[in-house]
Amino acid sequence: MKQKSIYLALIPVMLSFFVMGFVDLVGIATNYVKADFALSETMANLLPSMVFFWFLVFSVPTGMLMNRIGRRKTVLISLVVTAFALLSPLIDYSFASMLVSFSLLGIGNTLMQVSLNPLLSNIVAGDKLASSLTFGQFVKAIASFSAPIIAAWAAASFGDWKLLFPIFMVVSILATIFLGMTSIEETDEKGSGSTFTQCFALLGDKVILLSFIGIMCHVGIDVGTNVTAPKILMERLAMSLEDAGYATSLYFLFRTIGCFTGAFVLARFSSKKFFAISVTLMVAAIIGLFVFNSLTVIYICIALIGLGNSNIFPIILSQALLYMPDKKNEVSGLMIMGLFGGTIFPLLMGLLTDALSSQTGALIVLAMGIIYLIFVSFKLKEKVG
Repeated sequence: MKQKSIYLALIPVMLSFFVMGFVDLVGIATNYVKADFALSETMANLLPSMVFFWFLVFSVPTGMLMNRIGRRKTVLISLVVTAFALLSPLIDYSFASMLVSFSLLGIGNTLMQVSLNPLLSNIVAGDKLASSLTFGQFVKAIASFSAPIIAAWAAASFGDWKLLFPIFMVVSILATIFLGMTSIEETDEKGSGSTFTQCFALLGDKVILLSFIGIMCHVGIDVGTNVTAPKILMERLAMSLEDAGYATSLYFLFRTIGCFTGAFVLARFSSKKFFAISVTLMVAAIIGLFVFNSLTVIYICIALIGLGNSNIFPIILSQALLYMPDKKNEVSGLMIMGLFGGTIFPLLMGLLTDALSSQTGALIVLAMGIIYLIFVSFKLKEKVG
């Protein structure tokens, strides 16, 4: 690809990464829906679980679909589904309609996560893939941290936090149009399309299995912090939802800073060492959240989790993709299926929080995910392939 055509192709792809970030509105939306319908922790945490459940169901079929229709067309379908997901709450606002909306958001995001990362690998050279994936995560994180701010602004200015949905829907439509007008040359996968059995058989490889569970924990920590950060402030410091909601923005702000920094660092330094530093930050943060009740310290800990968790996904995903370069579609499908961790973690966190009548229950689940990432940090390779 010529340099000019690379940049032209990157613009709609990066806009699609921005739309990918819309899935993170589930954190702040869950807190508003919980308040609007007086839900228990377990019932409220069904919402983020509904989003990420579909990664288990559709990730591998999406990898197979890409073998048939190509990556760009799969991303286009995902953008259309996302637009419909954002339309649903505008037609009817109820707990049932929000479950439908979040299910569609999860389906659209599954299609996008599986297809967009390998599509980017058709534009960017392999040795720069980790830093390019990280830059994509940086763009995604901009949408993530803006969602709570837009919701709080809409609630304060117009008395309706749901104005978040039409704003994001318009962006989804624009991304669909721009990518639809862009031509991207896609490399063919070697061999014929894989079956379910062949895809899941890849989990028999230790590196792929390690990466898969690592992504489950990364996303579980991500969604868990997204949903729980405001609740910790409300429980310990009696803050209002509007004020506590900014904790979610703080988390994603530092995830954004981490992704932006990581895009440059990973292009020059060992991803193994960078991964270890990232996990160390999260260990310090989770200990701080167990021990301290000060607003400043809680904010620092939330920021450290955001910073530490920001580059876990692209490092693990790039290692897996480069480990089996002739199976990118299938590996991508499996790795994105690991986002199912975003279903398991909130459910466990909700159950344990209700059982203990404290957000300490949620923190225990988060700590378990961080402990596994410590294990992964010792197993990562300096170079793959």
